[in-house]
Amino acid sequence: MLAREREFQRKVQQLIDAAVFGAALWAAHWIRLHWRIEVFGGKAEILPFMEYYSWLWLFVVPGGPFLLHVYGFYNRPVLASRRQTVWIAAKSVFVLTASLSFLLWVARVGPQVGRSVVILFGPVSFVMLLLKEEAVRRWRKAGATAGQLKKSLLLVGAPAETARMREHLRGGGEDHLEVAAELNLNEEPMERLVELLHRHSANAVILSGERTLFGKMEEAIAVCEREGVEVWLVADFFKTRVSQTYVDSLYGRPMLVFRSAPDTSWPVVIKRGIDFVGSAALLVLLGPVMLATAVAIKLASPGPILFRQRRAGINGRPFTMLKFRSMVTDAEQRRHELEVFNEMKGPVFKVSNDPRVTPIGRFLRRYSIDELPQLINVLRGEMSLVGPRPLPVDEVSRFDNPAHRRRLSVKPGLTCLWQISGRNEVRDFDRWVQLDLEYIDNWSLWLDFKILVRTVPVVLSGQGAK
Repeated sequence: MLAREREFQRKVQQLIDAAVFGAALWAAHWIRLHWRIEVFGGKAEILPFMEYYSWLWLFVVPGGPFLLHVYGFYNRPVLASRRQTVWIAAKSVFVLTASLSFLLWVARVGPQVGRSVVILFGPVSFVMLLLKEEAVRRWRKAGATAGQLKKSLLLVGAPAETARMREHLRGGGEDHLEVAAELNLNEEPMERLVELLHRHSANAVILSGERTLFGKMEEAIAVCEREGVEVWLVADFFKTRVSQTYVDSLYGRPMLVFRSAPDTSWPVVIKRGIDFVGSAALLVLLGPVMLATAVAIKLASPGPILFRQRRAGINGRPFTMLKFRSMVTDAEQRRHELEVFNEMKGPVFKVSNDPRVTPIGRFLRRYSIDELPQLINVLRGEMSLVGPRPLPVDEVSRFDNPAHRRRLSVKPGLTCLWQISGRNEVRDFDRWVQLDLEYIDNWSLWLDFKILVRTVPVVLSGQGAK
């Protein structure tokens, strides 16, 4: 089943399950009202549902499908085992019922909204959910038996390609996809494809184009278009190592997009929102610390308070990064004198006990106070709270491994995996890049949260700072 079709079916299931949970809450109230069932000795009068209980729908209707999703209910095989279905449903219903009970306790809504209705909601919703699943299972089995749900497929391509696709289909565990025939367009005429379409009443053609001539592929697509049969073109003829492939369009022209960085999505939008709100809040919260730091720098040594340097941002685009000045004013001019003491393997320059650092600068660096002005960069959108640390433009230009530039595919950040893995104790630039790519390839809001939480003790302890 194609991913888009699977996603549509998942949304339909979630809507049905939302209705089931909503109906279960009403049914629990009806049972308690008419059958006078006492739960935990509850003797409170059961008042009208719409007036006293309907607000719980705001939590039950979205909460039930959400918990089922969290526990993998919608990722099961089409005909999953009943044991798996019962186990996931039981966990979801238990957590939802416990959450509702806690909500009533926190809200202190009064005795008229009795716990008995919420407690009854648990078994009622569990039974209704299983009945729904059993009805769906029987409908699918009946449809499969009658052949209504089966899709007849033709595999078109070189023998090695069609054999590989057959294995993929077999490993997918979807019984409704049936391979009716295979065809090698490089050796057989197009009339043979038309004949197979008619003989097997094919629902779709899977066209593997890795070793098939593009002219043949275009002709096959035209034949299927004329016959009204879907074509699923296997778009893996360009081998990529980390990029994910997406189908999109540009002004109406279809595009295959190969993307190795996180896609534009709601989590990415939320990340930017967190960056904006978080940096603004931290600037206000840490304002007194930053003001005291500025005064201390001004009194301790001559020169500007802020150090400005051109750093490589997303995709290498230069921006001016801000830091509290922690070195003498001619530090950049004196750097060439210290090149022989560079402790980093690669294009990055790091020296322990750098003589250019001022006494107050050592303190600022130890506790990362010198990095606080970068919150302004985050607020501007040039940086993120979490992301690979931005490097000077001249160091990026000296990358000897082109693969290192992939660390520039996301916004640079205040903190990252390198920052919480020892910072300057990581002396090998390849290891540094490996940590950055690990972050990019596994990015999620949860990973950002974990990095931010782990950054706090690292900064407060001065771990890895030089």
